[in-house]
Amino acid sequence: MSVEHASMRIIDGYARGDMDIAADEVWALEAHLEVCRVCRDRLAAAVTAQAPAVASLVDTVWSDLEPQLAGTATMPRRRRWAARLPGWVTPAMVPWLAMVVSVTLLALLLDLVGPGSGEMSLVLLFSPVLPVLGVAASWSRGLDPAYELTASAPRAGLSLVLRRTASVLAVVVPALLMAGWVTGMTAAQWLLPCLALTSATLAFGGVVGVTRAAVALAGVWTAVVVAPTLAASRPTFALQSDGLPVWGLILALSIGVVIARRGAYSVLGAHR
Repeated sequence: MSVEHASMRIIDGYARGDMDIAADEVWALEAHLEVCRVCRDRLAAAVTAQAPAVASLVDTVWSDLEPQLAGTATMPRRRRWAARLPGWVTPAMVPWLAMVVSVTLLALLLDLVGPGSGEMSLVLLFSPVLPVLGVAASWSRGLDPAYELTASAPRAGLSLVLRRTASVLAVVVPALLMAGWVTGMTAAQWLLPCLALTSATLAFGGVVGVTRAAVALAGVWTAVVVAPTLAASRPTFALQSDGLPVWGLILALSIGVVIARRGAYSVLGAHR
């Protein structure tokens, strides 16, 4: 397939249902058809010429659906928003996001009333890894009953990964902002490590799968940062102001990897 349009060989084979077309070519064609009207018209002509039975079936189905689809033009704005919502979140994310917010509030409570809260902030300790847990839940095969359908769709690429990640951050970041404001922490202290670990999850997710990367980074954070901090009762270098340039570098490198490997998120392995 060329950069701008699909070749007629692939379109004709797709219209006939040929089994010898490579799976990656089929995937690329279906994703391309969503954004290219020219190739959709070429596919329609190919179906009419080479698969008249399919064309007849499509016409029959369309004639039944057209009156119903005409009614969607007057759909209330609230219902249209609800129809778009599954593209951003899944039901599996709700209890995990509620758990993440609950952990944030519990850490805030312990910071305010617990002994030694001025020396070591639990909000600061757990805030970088909380969005990572939400991202892991959004791509979990065991938690999402529609996982196979989502992972095999042509749109299941980087855009869907970013939408779900943005949904997690939209819930977690305001809760952390409130906790940081109450405890007197500057936003950079927790926001930069938070974004850096989240972007690193996506970067590694293109290689080993988003959920696996999230679980692995959460484990590394617990072993390298949480355990030493709790043992010493004082923040480690990773949580101090001197470590912010390192987090900025990790964030920039992770974003670069995600952009460079954006095609990897259309592979099923990236959703595990």
